[in-house]
Amino acid sequence: MKISNLGEIKVVAFDIDGTLYEERKLNRRIFFHFLKHLRFFSLYGLARVELRKSDYYADFKTAQAELMAKKLHCTPQKAQKKLDDIVYYGLRKYFTKFDCMKGSRELIKRLKEAGLKVALLSDFPPEQKGELWGLKPYCDLLLGTEEVGALKPSPKAFLALAERLGVPAEEIFYIGNNHKYDVVGPKKAGLKAGWIVSPLKGKLGKKSKVADFTFYKYSQLEHFIFGE
Repeated sequence: MKISNLGEIKVVAFDIDGTLYEERKLNRRIFFHFLKHLRFFSLYGLARVELRKSDYYADFKTAQAELMAKKLHCTPQKAQKKLDDIVYYGLRKYFTKFDCMKGSRELIKRLKEAGLKVALLSDFPPEQKGELWGLKPYCDLLLGTEEVGALKPSPKAFLALAERLGVPAEEIFYIGNNHKYDVVGPKKAGLKAGWIVSPLKGKLGKKSKVADFTFYKYSQLEHFIFGE
């Protein structure tokens, strides 16, 4: 399908966190969980920053557990259990009875009906979000970058997406909310990129010089793709 200013596009891929749902709503839900494990989340945040500095890990899970073990002064096994209990399984319940951003489900459904492939790429395992608010049936691929061994913005994460879909990188339009990870990252890998910003920033005219399209509500993205 030809999209204005993008050329031929076969896949529209989406980040999940902050792109398919509003982060502020999740932050309100997890506030007390975050407060309870404040020290852990602080160290976890630092660990993820360090992990992004490398382009690839043959065994990401082990590398992350070993790094967290050093920060927590415990064994990698204990660090992994904390990661599971606090992050991977610990956050799952907060995504239940949650909904995706207005207009996103309708757009994804329309993309499928138009013959385009739909994919989700996240720095966290997609299964952490359960049934993904009814979006799963419309997705051709759900991929976590940890599985690939390279967190965003590593080009390897985006090239793995293209490889698994069997589509050239330049025919993928990737949508995300983090400019460094979801715009600069995919552009360096040869993908097209769309940047979703907050309504306030959007109404103030915030634009990206790197992204192919900047928007703040999904009706704008739908108009851009289908030219209506």
